[in-house]
Amino acid sequence: MPSCEIAPRKGKMVFVVTVMTVEDTPMTLDAMTERIGDSLRIAPAFVASMVNTEVGVETTLEARYRRDKGRFVVFTVVNRAIDDEFDPEALRRATASPILRAAIPQCMAIDLERQFSDSQWVTVSDLAQREGRLLPDFVTREAVKRGAKQARMEAIQIVYGVNALAGLAPVKAVQEEFGVPHRTASDWIATARKGGWLEGMTYAVGRQAES
Repeated sequence: MPSCEIAPRKGKMVFVVTVMTVEDTPMTLDAMTERIGDSLRIAPAFVASMVNTEVGVETTLEARYRRDKGRFVVFTVVNRAIDDEFDPEALRRATASPILRAAIPQCMAIDLERQFSDSQWVTVSDLAQREGRLLPDFVTREAVKRGAKQARMEAIQIVYGVNALAGLAPVKAVQEEFGVPHRTASDWIATARKGGWLEGMTYAVGRQAES
């Protein structure tokens, strides 16, 4: 079944996030039926689970895409102890936002046809190669080149999309992903939105991620 890893802090153990459809089947490209623009597809809903064996807690959430909000909305969050020696405080404080950010790349496919892949559709999680980053090095290198408008917009669509759909600040994510100043990241996002690359994805400044 599709899964990815979260390493919250250096030196700490890795947590695995598992993603399924709401019908309890593996998340595949075929399940990504919601079109956002011409080159992006997402699963309309998913169930994601993270097991933290360090504190003996499992968190499971169900999220659904709301086009009117331009993001995934968490409808259900269940925290449960999986060990008799679980940490009660960790059970109480477990939140959805890191699970959302880890799960959404597994629920998003982009048509990279001529740019980064020989296949027409590829999941964003399949592109990821670096810890804490969404895109492989060769994609970010191409995106920051002067005049590389098409490659840059496709890359911005991925980074903005994953974060905005999860309710996380996309400008900061673009800054960190491409190593550019805040103003540059904002300008790139504004250009992408003007060009129609960010259709169906919205982030309201000041909004907190689902928790």
